[in-house]
Amino acid sequence: MAENKAKVAVLVSGGGTNLQALIDAEKSGTIESGKISLVISNKADAYALERARKADIETAVVLRKDYSDAVAFEEAIKALLTEKGIDVIVLAGFMSILTENFTGAYPERIINVHPSLIPSFCGKGFFGLTVHEK
Repeated sequence: MAENKAKVAVLVSGGGTNLQALIDAEKSGTIESGKISLVISNKADAYALERARKADIETAVVLRKDYSDAVAFEEAIKALLTEKGIDVIVLAGFMSILTENFTGAYPERIINVHPSLIPSFCGKGFFGLTVHEK
């Protein structure tokens, strides 16, 4: 029945603990209607990429510095999502602000995993345990 599952891309920037939780949930059958098909990071050294590789999930790195502006960066990510036939996007610790150019292209298809009340507990320095501590 894998052909009936939504193809999921997870966008990450760091260690990938949320990604690992998603991988574990998929493997245990808790996530029944989706398959993590792609992990994209905006940081080449993100440990989340290693977690994805260990789970045999395709990875890609898209670096903001390689593009002239935010729109070009987002267009590169969108091209990957289109090429891989992605249905749903999960932002799991993706530490890059996405513009309306990106979010508007995927109405009701983006889930943002963030453990706090936005905008009260976000911004510079609010990642990892800091979010929980605040």
